[in-house]
Amino acid sequence: MYEKSLEALLRAFADGTVSSEEVIARLKTLPYESIDFARPDTHRLLRQGFAEVIFAEGKTGEQIGAIAAKLLETSGSVLATRVDAEKARELSGKFPEGRYFEDACLFVFGEPESREPECDSFSVAVLSAGTSDLPVAQEAARVLEYFGVTVVRKFDVGVAGAHRLLGELSEINACRAIIVVAGMDGVLPSLVGGLVASPVVAVPTSVGYGASFEGIAPLLTMLNSCAAGVAVVNIDNGFGAAMAVLRMRQASGR
Repeated sequence: MYEKSLEALLRAFADGTVSSEEVIARLKTLPYESIDFARPDTHRLLRQGFAEVIFAEGKTGEQIGAIAAKLLETSGSVLATRVDAEKARELSGKFPEGRYFEDACLFVFGEPESREPECDSFSVAVLSAGTSDLPVAQEAARVLEYFGVTVVRKFDVGVAGAHRLLGELSEINACRAIIVVAGMDGVLPSLVGGLVASPVVAVPTSVGYGASFEGIAPLLTMLNSCAAGVAVVNIDNGFGAAMAVLRMRQASGR
């Protein structure tokens, strides 16, 4: 339930246009809703400032749709991550107003709230070391945009050609936070962390040859960064990086 909706409900009760029974019935649905296979968290927006996001991997299209439908009862829009093309086609049939972002495997149900004017100045740079890292980088970028953040994309600026990064530094430095996505050796976040003042969130990817161990090698590189204060999320977790930055934005506005 949106905070504005709760406020409107309480005002209606104070005005006498809504009975106490109706208020109780509405408030009962605040914490979560129960369906056969899930408990959608309808209270998360009030607790954290962000509505629940559906992790679609491992769920059927029917399950994703049912969870989304329940969340849409108290929210104008719902986001699902890790949605493959086949599930997206199924969901599009049931939710024709939905939108699928194939480059990030995201599905948006409904219409996101319009951007808050005070958030326009909080821009985030999303960097990828290589083109192969784009699915993870785009996941981070699209999630940020869904929540109303301006994103500056700088792709294929890895250390194999560090001059490509240096040519973009002025624009990157103007951003309030930076997400750096890299596979292979995972060095790019350390390089960026040593050149900028803004917070850096590093995302290791599973891109690379055998000794990269499906992202373990870049993960360890990032965790051992010589650049102080580089934060690291899980392998291929563009969504997690975006949410970390969104929490920073939210805290900065308190």
